[in-house]
Amino acid sequence: MNVKNILFTVLFFALFTPANKLFAQDSIDTTATKHRIWKQLAFDGKFTLQSMGNAFTQPLRWQKNDFITAGSIVAGTSILYLSDNEARTIFKNQNEDVPEFFKEFGWYFGSPQNFFMISAGIYGFGLITDNEKVRHTGVLIIASAATSGIIQSITKTALGRARPNTGNHNNFKPFEGTPGYHSFPSGHSILSFSMAHAIAKQFDSFWAKAGIYTIGSIAPISRLWAEAHWLSDIGVGIAVSIVVVDGVDNFMKRKNAYNYSKPKNISWQLKAGYGTIGLVGTF
Repeated sequence: MNVKNILFTVLFFALFTPANKLFAQDSIDTTATKHRIWKQLAFDGKFTLQSMGNAFTQPLRWQKNDFITAGSIVAGTSILYLSDNEARTIFKNQNEDVPEFFKEFGWYFGSPQNFFMISAGIYGFGLITDNEKVRHTGVLIIASAATSGIIQSITKTALGRARPNTGNHNNFKPFEGTPGYHSFPSGHSILSFSMAHAIAKQFDSFWAKAGIYTIGSIAPISRLWAEAHWLSDIGVGIAVSIVVVDGVDNFMKRKNAYNYSKPKNISWQLKAGYGTIGLVGTF
């Protein structure tokens, strides 16, 4: 089974398995469930647009720390820019030794159509099963990726940077519009790392986060092996995705849009019966 089939198999189970289990129960009030789904869908759609609007206008509200972050990204990009040619040589020499699975996974996972289908699967799982944490994660992924995707599309066209397999890393043709001059920043990096960062934020475990970020890094690195992007393209793509995801997540928390962290109150009662005694918790 190739990578594309694996991704679509995972998506199939994410979308349809929970739904089959949910609606197979006779005790479920389907009318109430449909009403709940449509209500939540409308709320999530509205909040996605609000989150995107806040992200695009956020620079108007930047404070000292925000300008420091922006300056750090510019400085880091400049360092990577000076290393582009050397990095290209290193990754080009590695290309033949890299397992084909990683190359295919990186391409399919970072491609827009597959990314948004997987994102829809995650969100759909949370929506159908009424899992607010998963819903929040799905909205966070979609809103962040849509925002950063618009940013990278405009930037790519405006700068018109040549890809490694097209020309020199100093070669720019603004508004050229052709695929060969559509390199900066990397769209695959933005999409894959937006998803990885959004999901990793839901875990406290270091090892869980490390595993998620490792998977999210495959797509960006695969673009270096394929000579489709420069190292600075990848670096900026990852930086943009992190900043946007954090911004959208902070906006959601300020608005208290998804509140699933409240501890449940449990009332304990002593129960006794013939030959038994124990505590019963009601929550």
